[in-house]
Amino acid sequence: MNAISCIVLTQNKRPDNLRRGVESLLQQQGVTTDIIVVGNGVTPEGLDENIRVMTLPENVGIPGGRNAGISKGAGDLVFFLDDDAFLDGKEFLERAAAMFKDDPSLGLVQPRVRDPDGMPTPRRFVPRLLIGDPDRGGDVVNVWEGACVARRDALESAGAWPEEFFYMHEGIDLSWRVMDAGYAVRYCTEICAYHSAVPPERHPQGRYMSARNRVWLAKRNLPAVLGAIYILAWFLIDTTRLRNLTIFRQHLRGYYDGLRLPCAKRSPISWNTILRMARLGRPPII
Repeated sequence: MNAISCIVLTQNKRPDNLRRGVESLLQQQGVTTDIIVVGNGVTPEGLDENIRVMTLPENVGIPGGRNAGISKGAGDLVFFLDDDAFLDGKEFLERAAAMFKDDPSLGLVQPRVRDPDGMPTPRRFVPRLLIGDPDRGGDVVNVWEGACVARRDALESAGAWPEEFFYMHEGIDLSWRVMDAGYAVRYCTEICAYHSAVPPERHPQGRYMSARNRVWLAKRNLPAVLGAIYILAWFLIDTTRLRNLTIFRQHLRGYYDGLRLPCAKRSPISWNTILRMARLGRPPII
C-alpha cells in the first residue's frame, strides 16, 4: 500500500490546535504519510517543512475543501482530520491500514472519539441511533466527519464529498453513497481520536444549512416516498428542539430553500442498500 493521504482542512482560526493535530500525524509509525493541509481561503502558516500546503483562493466549504485535498494526494487510503482534533497514539494509521487490508469490502471508517479532558462522550461522536456503549464498534450507516478514513476507490465510487452542501451532514451523504457502492461503513473503537465534547456554537446560518441539507440528503439520495418521510420526520424532530425565534426562522428558511433549490445530482440509493441500513438499525427515515 502506498502512502496514506492525510487531509487537514483549516481556516487558520485554531493555529495551536492545528499544530497539535498535524504533530499527531507526523508521529505515526508503520506507515508512510502524505500530509496535506488545505487552507480554505487562507494560507496555512507555521507548519513543519514536511507538510504539503494547499491554498484555496476562497472558502469553498468543508466538503469542497476536503475534495481539493483528495485531488492533491494519491494514497490508496485517505484520512480526514479536523484542525481541532488529534490522534491517540503512534499506531492509529497503521491499525487503520491493517483493517482495510484485511477486509476488501471496507470503505469508510470512523474511530472512537473521546474528549481530551475526560468529558462524557456526546451523541454526535457515536454514529448510532441508539448509542449504547460508545466503546462498542460495528457496521453503521453514517460517520462523524472530523476524523475518518476512506478507501480511495470507495470515495471515487461515491462521488466524494457533496460540495454543494458547504457545511453540515456531508458525512451522512458520503456514508450512504459509500454503502450504495457496495462497501461497508464501520465504527472502529480499536482506534481513537480526540476532539472537544463541548457543543459547537450553533449560529443561525448553521441551523439554516442543517435544515437545507436535510432536505437535500433526501432529494439527492432517497426514493421519493422515503424522501418525503425523511424530510417530514426531521422537520418535526428539529422543530420540537428549537427555542429561539431567530433560529426557528432560519430553520424554516432552510427547509423551504431545500425544497425550492436544486441540489447535487440526484441518484437514489438502491432498495438493497436501504434494507442493509434497516438491518443495521437505522433505515433512512430518521
